Amino acid sequence: MMKLANLLALTVAPLALFGAAPALADNHAAIEAAAPASTGNGPALWKVADEDTTIYLFGTVHVLPKGIEWYDATIASALEGSDMIVTEIKMDKASEAELQQLSMQMGMLPGGTTLRSLLTPEQTTAYEGALAKIGAPPAAFDPLKPWLAGLTLSLLPLMQQGYDPSSGVEKVLLTKAGDKPQGALETAEFQLGIFNGMPTEGQVAFLMEAVEGMDDVKTMLDRMVAEWAEGDADELAAIMNENMEDPAVAEALLYQRNANWAEWIDTRLDTPGTVFVAVGAGHLAGAKSVQDYLAEKGIAVARVK
Repeated sequence: MMKLANLLALTVAPLALFGAAPALADNHAAIEAAAPASTGNGPALWKVADEDTTIYLFGTVHVLPKGIEWYDATIASALEGSDMIVTEIKMDKASEAELQQLSMQMGMLPGGTTLRSLLTPEQTTAYEGALAKIGAPPAAFDPLKPWLAGLTLSLLPLMQQGYDPSSGVEKVLLTKAGDKPQGALETAEFQLGIFNGMPTEGQVAFLMEAVEGMDDVKTMLDRMVAEWAEGDADELAAIMNENMEDPAVAEALLYQRNANWAEWIDTRLDTPGTVFVAVGAGHLAGAKSVQDYLAEKGIAVARVK
């Protein structure tokens, strides 16, 4: 399977859960997190261009601790000079509200089935122990499908330890972009469908990995954020590869989407103008990255910073 730290470098949709269970989050005072220092040249930025079109590619982390300074003059110049900003999914207020609603609709078990009824006694014991760590009663997530419970169990501790969705890179970029037109590469239904489409046994395995790794997810994400802030795409890819254990999941969540986005970029080059594309940093790092698929099409990608 794949750890949540990887998901936060790949998909935006899980952030809907930050709003799906606010009561649990509000029961805990946030702990100040030590922000990884940005000691390199800052997050990486790439550019694809032809005679009349420029497309910037910027890798993001969808949730960050407060205090990381990453928005520099180079990124600002690229964004300000762009005609529009494109993210993985629409992220305006209306879309975020729809995303939260959709996550709950897709993530609910059918009547008569509870989450804990899908678990073995040993799994139930471990799962209820994880709930206790976040101050939730054993039945708190009984109506949820395992994938939704697994994401929630990983995201809430991050909130409690200082990670803040309002500090996420897309949030900052969209604020800076002001009234620029916004586009999206995918729909929320598509992203959530990746999780919802897993068979039940796969969802349970995902949940139990979240349970077992709940104490470690912040450490892993801290490592990824530090490499992202330094612009070290190769090391970021290496950290992600540590947790890429299921080829089918990697294909669905990463490689096929990278290929789709490379096709989108290829098509968009036919339209004059300048576009700033911001997607999870994991898509712009390592083998079978967006850049690799563009290279297969004979499209050159230049690193700006």
